[in-house]
Amino acid sequence: MEENLREESEPPQKRFRCTQKQWNDWNWQISNRIRTIKQFKEIFNIDPSTLKLEEVIKKYPFAITPYYASLIKKLDYTDPIFAQSVPNVFELEDSKYLVDDPLNESEEMAVPFLVHRYKDRALLLSTTTCSTLCRFCTRKRMVGKKECHISSKRLEKIKSYLLQHEEIKDVIVSGGDPFTQENSFIEEILETLRPIPHIDIIRFGTRVPVVLPQRITPKLVAMLKKYKPLWINTHFNHSSEITPESIEACRKIIDAGIPMGNQTVLLKGVNDNSETMKELCRNLIKIPVKPYYLYSADLVRGSEHFRTPVEQGINIMADLRGRLSGIAIPTFVIDAPGGKGKIPILPNYYIGKKDNLHYLKNFEGEEVIYPD
Repeated sequence: MEENLREESEPPQKRFRCTQKQWNDWNWQISNRIRTIKQFKEIFNIDPSTLKLEEVIKKYPFAITPYYASLIKKLDYTDPIFAQSVPNVFELEDSKYLVDDPLNESEEMAVPFLVHRYKDRALLLSTTTCSTLCRFCTRKRMVGKKECHISSKRLEKIKSYLLQHEEIKDVIVSGGDPFTQENSFIEEILETLRPIPHIDIIRFGTRVPVVLPQRITPKLVAMLKKYKPLWINTHFNHSSEITPESIEACRKIIDAGIPMGNQTVLLKGVNDNSETMKELCRNLIKIPVKPYYLYSADLVRGSEHFRTPVEQGINIMADLRGRLSGIAIPTFVIDAPGGKGKIPILPNYYIGKKDNLHYLKNFEGEEVIYPD
């Protein structure tokens, strides 16, 4: 069970029976995702019944790109890649607090596929397709079950709504993963959004640089560059995901003048300690991708085994402060249940005020006095 899939003598192309050209082709990677029990057994040489995979995927489908599967170094849930991508029988165990749609997105859709929660921004769900299905996904209710993309007719209705709501300055394109779409689909979205005069910011949320870096092609980047200013947020959860391939994918985007941020989810057994998080944040700013948010796991069904106590997140944040550059420290947030928005959760550095003096605590726990 401890066979190393990344560093074995034979290249991953041999394991997946493909050429180097096929391996580097993102369409080949998508078409050859591990999605069935039979494929899983062939690639990993594990008896799926020992993991009870069949029970899980009846409820929650799975998909792993050959590339992301090749990063697995240990064939059990102690491996951060294995844990994030391979179905776990614990997905079938839910607490009473978990729901299908914890952020209430379905109720807050102004028109189909456009969520308008915050006054000045909107979320456009362009696809239900992901190249790799994260086992902790907020949208487990929809992603991967029926893979489809938004239609031109739906985009026209979204455009009409946006034109009527000048308070919206920022549109986030998400899914699924919008970068699993062909360039022509992505460009149609940008052609819809960019001419709207009051929209200042267009953002993409994508995990493609992490799980399918082959998708970041020169043609994709050249197309995106035409519609700047753009922002791209990606999703590294562990330093083992930062590879020559993912670094190169991020470099192409950043060299095109498109800044990148990272949104990490705090996951039990994957990154729920300060040393792992410090290593991740340090490595991110080297590539350079700005650590943006650290999320406490959403209250979504099928993810209870990933949830980490909020106090653990606070302790990690306290340990990062003063030990990492400020640009390497994300904001720890809870995306509040019921669509109540993101709430920053901070260690308590403020003790109180007496007379004209503020009493503070620094990162080492020392009391500091600051006069008004």
